[in-house]
Amino acid sequence: MNRFILISSIVLLLSQSIFANEQKKEEDNQTRFESLSKLTQVIGTVEKYYVDDIKLQEIVDKALKGLMQELDAHSTYLDKKSSKEMSIQTQGEFGGLGITVGMRDGALTVISPIDDTPAYTAGVKAGDIILKIDDNSTLNMTLDEAVSLMRGKPKTAIDLTVVREGENKPIKINIIRDIIKIQSVFSKTIDNEDLLYARVSSFDRKVTSNLRKAIKDNPKIKGIILDLRNNPGGLLTQAIGVVDLFVDEGVIVSQKGRNSAEEEKFNATIAETITDVPVVVLVNGGSASASEIVSGALQDHKRAVIIGEKTFGKGSVQAILPITQDRSENIKITIAKYYLPSGRTIQATGITPDVISHAGEVVAEKNAEFKLKEADLKKHLEGELNKEDGVKKDKEDKENKKTLTEEDISKDNQLNTAIGILKSLIIMK
Repeated sequence: MNRFILISSIVLLLSQSIFANEQKKEEDNQTRFESLSKLTQVIGTVEKYYVDDIKLQEIVDKALKGLMQELDAHSTYLDKKSSKEMSIQTQGEFGGLGITVGMRDGALTVISPIDDTPAYTAGVKAGDIILKIDDNSTLNMTLDEAVSLMRGKPKTAIDLTVVREGENKPIKINIIRDIIKIQSVFSKTIDNEDLLYARVSSFDRKVTSNLRKAIKDNPKIKGIILDLRNNPGGLLTQAIGVVDLFVDEGVIVSQKGRNSAEEEKFNATIAETITDVPVVVLVNGGSASASEIVSGALQDHKRAVIIGEKTFGKGSVQAILPITQDRSENIKITIAKYYLPSGRTIQATGITPDVISHAGEVVAEKNAEFKLKEADLKKHLEGELNKEDGVKKDKEDKENKKTLTEEDISKDNQLNTAIGILKSLIIMK
């Protein structure tokens, strides 16, 4: 009898549980149906009553843009034109100003200007807040609308009105649009030093292979300066590839989506590692996304000393997902967050350098021009100096593009700091 009562109780509990689950599913389905009905009702009402004649396709496009914009600052709807431009940009050539922007606290903010582009040449700086694009206020403007206004035909002019930290009033910057061709990696040796300076301006498809070539072409170097300042990021695969050049084992980066249990990890492999020389990495407020993965991973692995200023803090993962069969229209949606080898996140916190160094010229010794040198003495060896000057001048023209001179370094305090620390690391090694 007791056994029968026990079995009956279990069956009753199971029945109640199944009934509760079914009821919840039914309620969820009802809620979904009501929500979709509401959306359809609004679209139909706008189509019927809006003051201007607006087609259904345009209404749906606007609804999609609004939806993606409300999710977060990096999710967006890409129509046919935007999808094409996105594809071109990741291949390293596109039209516009050469500026990467994002929304920060509701304001249209410059993440960074790209090296040797119209925006960079005109003086746009990382952290600038864009108030106006020509005569159009950016207040309540979407990121897509802003980007659309800034893009245009090459050789046409555009004015950006920006607010900059340290300036008392807005600055108006005139820029001439052009086709943007990005040299994602360029390298130079440092005058009188066995050091390699490698500048990575963005993470397009060729970064890892180009950086590998630059390192292999200089087999006698004793240290590397990796400059990621004002690098807005790019492809995750290239960030992983760059770290793999310097780290032979362990996690480079991991990403977690909606289900925290589903974690994807990307590991270093000894087969891809090509050097063990000391490394320093230069970063600043314009270093974002892939740049933060590289600098953060190298920092966590104790493989590099990070120098400069705190980075931008973009640690979210966006995926491009098609919404049409021909893939001509897509959505860019945040699907996960990045986590560094130590488990820390980049999102909104950024990477804090090991050594804080601010931009500007190197502080020179006062009154150095009044100090006596060998060349100031009456009987100095003029002939030898002339010979040396002649040799230097011959070499300067050939090597200028491949070498960073003392004059170049004196104009860049952060680079000068990096050289000093790298030389110390070499001595310690």
